[in-house]
Amino acid sequence: MITATQIRGARAMIGMSIEELAAASGLPVETVTALENGEFAGEPHALFDVRSTLEANGIIFLSSGNQDEGGPGIRLRARSSSDDGIRPENLNAANDD
Repeated sequence: MITATQIRGARAMIGMSIEELAAASGLPVETVTALENGEFAGEPHALFDVRSTLEANGIIFLSSGNQDEGGPGIRLRARSSSDDGIRPENLNAANDD
């Protein structure tokens, strides 16, 4: 199970608003807000939909047993695209955005 804090943190990590998460997961904004406030009762499908949406956007949920210290957490999935960005030796003022 994921926590309300993980949901809020995951959404913030990928720069998604509550409205965007609600639309992407097919849920009302009020339901997503309730999940972020820890009000999971009666909404098991909603929690699954939110988790699936966040995972589809690159979030990996960590349970408390996944790390040596600390509790549940989140992280971004490693990029799998061939675009690794600009190599350090190729950085210059022309490609500085």
